[in-house]
Amino acid sequence: MAELLASGGSMEMVRAAFESGADAVYVGAKGWSRRRAQYEMDDPRIVEAAKYARSVGKILRVAFNTLPASAEVPLFLAKTDALYAEGVRDFILTDPGLMMALKNRHPDTILHASVGCTIINVQDALFYKEAGASQIVAECRMGKETMRKIKEEAGVGLEVLVHATTCYTLLGRCTMSSYTRHEHRVDAAGKDHFPGSPNRGGLCYRVCLTDWDQVGPDGEIEAAGVTLPNPAFFLADDIPDLIDIGVDTIKIQGREYSVALVGEMVRFYRELIDACVRDRASFRIGPWKERMARIVAERDAERREKTAGLIEESVAEDTLSLDPRLKPRVSP
Repeated sequence: MAELLASGGSMEMVRAAFESGADAVYVGAKGWSRRRAQYEMDDPRIVEAAKYARSVGKILRVAFNTLPASAEVPLFLAKTDALYAEGVRDFILTDPGLMMALKNRHPDTILHASVGCTIINVQDALFYKEAGASQIVAECRMGKETMRKIKEEAGVGLEVLVHATTCYTLLGRCTMSSYTRHEHRVDAAGKDHFPGSPNRGGLCYRVCLTDWDQVGPDGEIEAAGVTLPNPAFFLADDIPDLIDIGVDTIKIQGREYSVALVGEMVRFYRELIDACVRDRASFRIGPWKERMARIVAERDAERREKTAGLIEESVAEDTLSLDPRLKPRVSP
């Protein structure tokens, strides 16, 4: 049966996700996982979470899904060595060089290639398999036929996000947010910090989700309130097909959501997956729709609040535009 993977933005969320039915939980290493520090974990907290996961017979994965500079590689290896010594074996990575380095150093580690790798075809999957990954995360727009081909031809596990966002471009490839914070600093440990670049350990400020004005060559507004596509999705309808394809992991994103909402989402997917597997022939998604709609409404309300805060912060930092014809609309 497909593993259910949930997010862990805090120790409380880790416990809630497991108690609600998650088979595995992922957490982010502080400064290395594309989120604000309050939703990441330092090493002692990761060790605590990993011990708790083992105590209940489940799995904790640690995300290092950023792209480090050469000078940061020794820091990465030191951190993963320390976590390995404490029993952590499961990691989520984006950089193929780090995958190879970690796998060579600790052959029994289990590495998953992050959604930030932008894996869109069988050849991508084979590349990351060669780098050391035993499972890859499908890019959010990947079709089911490509999923089948990867399962049949690549010989790697397949993970699919059923609750996430599609991203304006491709997850892990957008540089739009980096134009909001032109900063760089190196901390005492030698770790680079680029606040506006999620790929380098900073944040995505979701500036694509604000309203934009399209500006003409003479500064006139040609179109007001332009929105860029970045919808959140909730793929409950696809669960039966994903199970039939043989997807190995069904993933729920949401480290920034409330603990209560994450618990509710995990329970929903746990019960839906179990019902589908228990009686696939007669399973129908219809009865689940009303419950799903309530969760979607709660999720969207929390997402709007978080997005508004990020956009406000980015505007305060003098956001620039990638396209000279567009500029963000700032409320008075």
